[in-house]
Amino acid sequence: MRKLEWRERWIGWSAGLLVVLAVGTACAWSQAKDDAAGDPAGLVNPLIGTTNGGNDYPGATLPLGMVAWSPEEPRNRPRKQVQGVPGSMRDDAGRPAAPGGYEYTSNRISGFSLTHLMGTGCAGASGDIPFMPYVGEVATSPADDAHAEVYGSTFSHDNETAKAGYYSVKLDDGVTAELTATLRTGAGRFTYPAGKPAVMLVKTANSEPGSSDATVKIDVATRTISGSVTSGNFCGYIGTTDRRSYYTLYFVAHFDAPFVSTGTWQDSAVRAGTTEAQGGTTYGEKGFVPAGKGSGGWVVLDTAKSPSVGVRVGISYVSTQNAEANLRAENAQGTGFDQVREKAHAAWNHLLGRIAIEGGTPDERVVFYTALYHSLMGENLYSDVDGRYLGMDGKVHAVAAPQKAQYATFSGWDVYRSQLQLLALLEPEIAGDFAHSLLNQADQNGGEWDRWTHNSGITHVMNGDPAVPAIADILAFGGRNFDAKAAYKSLLAAATVPTAHDLSSEGCEVECVGQRPGLDQWLKLHYIPVGAPAWGPAADTLEDSTADFAVSELARRMGDDATRKQFLERAQYWKNIFNPQATADGGYAQNRNADGSWPKFDPASDDGFVEGSAAQYVWMVPFNAKGLFTMMGGMEKASQRLNAFFYKPDGSLAVTESGGLHAELNNEPSIETPWLFDFMGQPWRTQEAVRKVLNTIWTNSPKGMPGNDDLGEMSSWYVWSAIGMYPEIPGRAELVLGSPLFSRIHIRRAQGDITITAQGAGTDAPYVQGVKVNGAATSKTWLPESFVEHGGRIEFELGTAANKEWGTGVGDAPPSFEP
Repeated sequence: MRKLEWRERWIGWSAGLLVVLAVGTACAWSQAKDDAAGDPAGLVNPLIGTTNGGNDYPGATLPLGMVAWSPEEPRNRPRKQVQGVPGSMRDDAGRPAAPGGYEYTSNRISGFSLTHLMGTGCAGASGDIPFMPYVGEVATSPADDAHAEVYGSTFSHDNETAKAGYYSVKLDDGVTAELTATLRTGAGRFTYPAGKPAVMLVKTANSEPGSSDATVKIDVATRTISGSVTSGNFCGYIGTTDRRSYYTLYFVAHFDAPFVSTGTWQDSAVRAGTTEAQGGTTYGEKGFVPAGKGSGGWVVLDTAKSPSVGVRVGISYVSTQNAEANLRAENAQGTGFDQVREKAHAAWNHLLGRIAIEGGTPDERVVFYTALYHSLMGENLYSDVDGRYLGMDGKVHAVAAPQKAQYATFSGWDVYRSQLQLLALLEPEIAGDFAHSLLNQADQNGGEWDRWTHNSGITHVMNGDPAVPAIADILAFGGRNFDAKAAYKSLLAAATVPTAHDLSSEGCEVECVGQRPGLDQWLKLHYIPVGAPAWGPAADTLEDSTADFAVSELARRMGDDATRKQFLERAQYWKNIFNPQATADGGYAQNRNADGSWPKFDPASDDGFVEGSAAQYVWMVPFNAKGLFTMMGGMEKASQRLNAFFYKPDGSLAVTESGGLHAELNNEPSIETPWLFDFMGQPWRTQEAVRKVLNTIWTNSPKGMPGNDDLGEMSSWYVWSAIGMYPEIPGRAELVLGSPLFSRIHIRRAQGDITITAQGAGTDAPYVQGVKVNGAATSKTWLPESFVEHGGRIEFELGTAANKEWGTGVGDAPPSFEP
């Protein structure tokens, strides 16, 4: 998901650093090889994706963890107030520097929050309960300090360390903050300068998107600070539909140093000596956090015995008691900070080690393991150690066997494309639990599956019905430990019976409230027409076609052949918006009026589409590429168009920022397109285009991710691409082949390991010369579902020159599906 409101800025590395890197290459290569074999977590660079619109956060978390303890940075103060200009001094002063809370080009920290979303486009979400170490007297209200000019500190990246499961920074005010985490708790170590007041501010009301309520309670005798924040408001500045609260986060923080004194604040009032306060920031008239609102508390810590103060924090979305129970279970009294840090590192090694790689450059190894790391951070654990969680109906529920945990946060429009497939490939039981979690949420939401959920809230963001391919993806890639029949029955009903929400335009364009907006028109006209509830009617038609294909796949797995056939026919409704005479150069999918007529059309325009142009969306029929090529006038014409889409007139590749008529591999609408060359007998072009992306717009630097990570979707694309294959067809487990970046890749799975070897692999050797699968030579450019189901061996022979013979036979292309 992209929202074009964050400036793309970058501060380059110094020439001196480049010299150091060049001198140390040989040593770094040896170390990287050792780290990849036994310590892949040591290769993770969490600062990748923290600028250039990546919107990732660098703080401490575990795979799919509930706690993500990471810095918050405020927006830079504008020089003057400008009427109607975003970022000027209005009610949006409290917004973070970037979604995710952190922007590498900023240099001021306002706190360290316990929760975060990763890589989103909307201006902030979660960022709950910021802790801010402070040196000095609290004389004014932190609620009046929107830009953290008083109760914040600048810092230098030279004094910052980010690793898997650990983050530290020495602030310019002299405090060093160190953070690590368990699944549901955080551990902090804060070292204060000698001879100055050691203060800890807990800004309970200051979630990234604001709050409607917050509480804080300080207990001097037990050295404890506890409280809660009630928040939500994801994308709430776009419209009023999501400008509301839908979860409460509770916390309990135990300090290992005595409290010398205490205080609280409520809005602009500062109350020294008090121990309790209450009040949210509100969401402001425009959905942004207004200045001068909110509550929190502070303590002055006794650092006479030690300048370092330890804090253990437990959180829960159920109750303060459950937050305490989570803390006892995962981070009990007496547990040392370094002990928690070592366990966090080991947890990441356990999961990242599922994919072992050999070969590649040091930077390629870092980028690969960081992408895998980011791929496993999107969805978040939501149930407590006792299995309880807050449901979408506002009631407390408990997980029941076979489900082991409830997960939350579903960026459906993004993650159905490749992230959920990767999760299921590596951790099928967790993926199954996530599928069960989505089913639980739908049951609690009156049978509606929302396309973008955040904690226990529905947000309706984006378009289409991505829950269907998401569930089908998980099933196809091995997640079976959930009630698939119940999920199928529910999704089938949602695809056939329009609800009041489906008929409503509330929230449109970005936040249409229905699961299937315009479903009545879909059933009547067999496309989504102009004027129906939709963000982009043409885009909705393409997305709904994919959803219907996924329904047909679920029906196939359930043994319901009549429904399989019915929905496979419905999946071809995309043809009803394909106008063969759209342009003189050929047909396009485009907006269509309810009376069947065609509006004015420009293939470079996004009119009717979502975060992409008509030229970028016309390829989005991943389940029936052959049918699309036929609609374009045959294979030869389709080939000419796909080549023109990827190649400029001068022959150079156009993979990003080349205009609306070319591919944009920095966003979801284009990421499946380079694999289409396999379907038209030109696999060398797939290999060439994918490698171009890996070599150029993914780098070992803060700007080294192309656009919003979208809860790990873009990172998962990199992982699949680097291992040389991609799950092109939603709801199925065929893998379309590219070429591996590394000489050997070993994927460890209970269902059967996958081993990939690549003789001649190298940065500039993307071209396949030959392939063997389980020892037998093949010219097919895809792997069947059985390969994912049982595992196996695939051997590539690679080179620096294109082999235009391999994979070009009539029967070599991946399958297409139509009645």
